[in-house]
Amino acid sequence: MTEHEVLRAENIAKGFGSVTALRDVSLRLEKGEVLGLIGDNGAGKSTLIKTITGFHRPDEGRLLLDGEETVLKSVSHAQSLGIQTVYQDLALVDDLSVYHNMFLNAEIVRKPFPFLNGRAMKEKTRQYLADIGVKIPSIDTEVAMLSGGQRQAIAVARAVYSDAKILLMDEPLAAMGAKEGAMILDLVQRLKDEGNVSIILIAHNYAHVFEVCDRVNVLQHGRITYDKNTGDTSVEELTELMVSEYRKARAGGEEE
Repeated sequence: MTEHEVLRAENIAKGFGSVTALRDVSLRLEKGEVLGLIGDNGAGKSTLIKTITGFHRPDEGRLLLDGEETVLKSVSHAQSLGIQTVYQDLALVDDLSVYHNMFLNAEIVRKPFPFLNGRAMKEKTRQYLADIGVKIPSIDTEVAMLSGGQRQAIAVARAVYSDAKILLMDEPLAAMGAKEGAMILDLVQRLKDEGNVSIILIAHNYAHVFEVCDRVNVLQHGRITYDKNTGDTSVEELTELMVSEYRKARAGGEEE
């Protein structure tokens, strides 16, 4: 493990009854790095993410944070150590405002009385969004009225300003148009340039990986089978790798 690694997973295995989701996964993440993680449906990506975030306990293997072996007891324990996740469903409340969503379950209150401090939450929301270049019509707007890209940006901003050191982004560009997707890629690039957060980006679109990622891992059959710097590979190489996997699967099915 290098002195710049913020996360290392070593020989992680996880099963559910007769189903083996992860077999022998080893993965590393450098400080300030954006790591692209790709793989077919059922490859084990979600299980790996949930293991890194403390939702699942690995059956075998270990996790190291900043070089120290760490047993994550829960999602809240992982969050306390700076591991935050932005899932596809975002966990936003549609009928609450932008600023209420930014401080969901972490509201600022007026002491010594337990009254919400709306002014402080609004000021911090404006500051947070401005800091990472996110433009919202109004922080009083209900989240349901925003575009998919704006909603994703709010979820990312909330995670980053929850003292995130490691940010896991699960398909942040899924079902987005080109304009909204570009907005999120710009946001990831800005976070990368600042260098304070290390990111694992799960993506299906290989072009997105090459837009912002420093390195790419491929997860297949519960194992990391491919690890290269994006500068040393190409969309064509990744496509061929995945197509060959489909060919093998089809050939196996035909043999049966």
